[in-house]
Amino acid sequence: MIGISLAISSSFIVAGCGQNKQQQQQGTQVKAMQVIQQDTPLTSEFAGQIVGKDEVKVQSKVSGNVVDKYVTGGQYVEAGQPLYKIDSRQYESAVLQAQANLSQSQATLSNAVTDLGRYQQLLSAQAISEQTVANQQANVNAYSAAAAANDALLRKAQQDLADTVIYAPMSGQLSVDDVAVGTFAAAGSTNLVTIGSSNPVFAQFSISESDYLKFSNYASQNGNGMSPTVSITLSDGTQYPIEGKIVQTDRALSSNTGTLTVKALFDNPDGLLLPGMFARIRLSGEVVPNAILVPQRAVQQLLGKSFVMVVGEDGKSEARTVTLGDKVGSYYIIKDGLTAADVVVVEGLSNLQEGVSLAVTMVTADDMGFSLTTDNSKFDANEIAASDSNK
Repeated sequence: MIGISLAISSSFIVAGCGQNKQQQQQGTQVKAMQVIQQDTPLTSEFAGQIVGKDEVKVQSKVSGNVVDKYVTGGQYVEAGQPLYKIDSRQYESAVLQAQANLSQSQATLSNAVTDLGRYQQLLSAQAISEQTVANQQANVNAYSAAAAANDALLRKAQQDLADTVIYAPMSGQLSVDDVAVGTFAAAGSTNLVTIGSSNPVFAQFSISESDYLKFSNYASQNGNGMSPTVSITLSDGTQYPIEGKIVQTDRALSSNTGTLTVKALFDNPDGLLLPGMFARIRLSGEVVPNAILVPQRAVQQLLGKSFVMVVGEDGKSEARTVTLGDKVGSYYIIKDGLTAADVVVVEGLSNLQEGVSLAVTMVTADDMGFSLTTDNSKFDANEIAASDSNK
């Protein structure tokens, strides 16, 4: 029995050694791809929000109850189109009162002027004193000033009456915050409705100090001002088809966040972009010529150093220390450590050590789903809003 047991044990040992040798001969299964070398545009992405280019809160210049409403919320209006009517009865009365006061002051002035002419004739005949004429001249001047004041009051009353009809100050779309008939509108304080333009619109976002310096240096080197290409991705992952341009930058960095607010202008002919929408803003401009690219998943980091596993000429794994540049989509730009002739391991890196024989399956970027552009899948707009509110 002992002899049989030893024989069985020996057979298992021999079989196990044979399997290990067979695995070593076959090599560790990995997937690898050729290093990419090509001109590569650098892109940066920022969370942003669509903002109306022009927005006005419509208020009344006179106080009173709203007695008529000519529009509805959400409607498109043209500049000068009537929006509301304020109760005009008191302002009509004010016009009549001002007209009466002006007529009375003009009549008084006319009589004073007539008397002044008669006094001047009497003075020529030495029938009255010069003091009497001077006094009458002063009366004429006073009545003339009173008439001018009453004329100004009439103009003011007429303007107030005209202001009881409230017109659109610009062309655009009304918000749905419009007040109802019967609302009391206090002059200069009650918001009757908000009106804003929908084409074009701003995409507003914030960039860090380092990003600002990077784009500024690129612009100065190219001598064309800070003008990277601007595109946006909407919350459903779709790419907006029209490119924009940066038109406004804040004069200073925020003291709270250390970021700079930037606005890019986008044409919005179909009205797809609505103020308040969240979007990812992508800036691109600088192109790195003949950049060496490797997938981010191929890069491993240890003790502050970055390295990749390459397939050596002898078919064994070889660790290469690399210097990383910018991220571009699914890739890193490699500043140093690789050439276009190298083949890097992109799958099977777990527990892979240097000097191990490899059974390599070559793959392409399409096979692995790698891309030079950022993932355009849906993103959580509420998450972006929460992060913006914390800034």
